[in-house]
Amino acid sequence: MTTLLEFADVSFGYTAEPILEAVNATVSAGECIALIGPNGAGKTTLLRLAAGMLTPASGEVRFQGAPLRRRSRQHIARSIALVPQNLDVPFAFTVEQIVEQGRTPFIRALGGLQRTDREAIENALELTDTGYLRARIFNQLSGGERQRVKIALGLAQQPRLLLLDEPAQQLDIARQMEMMQLIRSLRSQGITLLASMHDLFLIDDTFSSVCSISPGEPLQQGPVDEMLCPESLERIFHCPPGSLPRKEICLA
Repeated sequence: MTTLLEFADVSFGYTAEPILEAVNATVSAGECIALIGPNGAGKTTLLRLAAGMLTPASGEVRFQGAPLRRRSRQHIARSIALVPQNLDVPFAFTVEQIVEQGRTPFIRALGGLQRTDREAIENALELTDTGYLRARIFNQLSGGERQRVKIALGLAQQPRLLLLDEPAQQLDIARQMEMMQLIRSLRSQGITLLASMHDLFLIDDTFSSVCSISPGEPLQQGPVDEMLCPESLERIFHCPPGSLPRKEICLA
């Protein structure tokens, strides 16, 4: 498979103390990868680095073989979309107006939405089953509806790589299942995804592989069944050996 995204010895910290250190990882075209790790390990930071929103202190983040730091924000936004945990919308924007923002990188100066933009917006609404919400006010939607609309916003960019930061966060069980079905649907469409995940039980049958980051440990990447076995999880989350139930957790 063609390598789409590459972390090459990437280190980063918001202060003198690094959050991520010597990270090496690859995301190939068509992969659907779950990113796991303890709170504060740097999952959101890794996604922001992947989106070109942060610059590594050392090392290189490459997209399609070229360093992200050499690309313009517009160029990156045409290739990579990051769907954040929270989307602050201070005004009474409708769902359609929110999703339209995904076309911003493609709009020429003083130009409006073109036919190709409208097609991308309609396709994003269709993929996320949010077309019926288009006239609703975003801030008045339920948590599950807002999550799907945020993904529609990202898909409207027609990205080569879709980054999801905790897409199932604060959703009830039914809405979590709907979110996993949406991710499986996007995966079947050939969309490349990297998503940080908090609930490990949602990963099996949805993601093709797992990537883990943990303080003091090198980044690990591997098949779902290997990465979610108790021995691996005890190492990733620094749990005492034997503290995780074998039957319920191990997916092998």
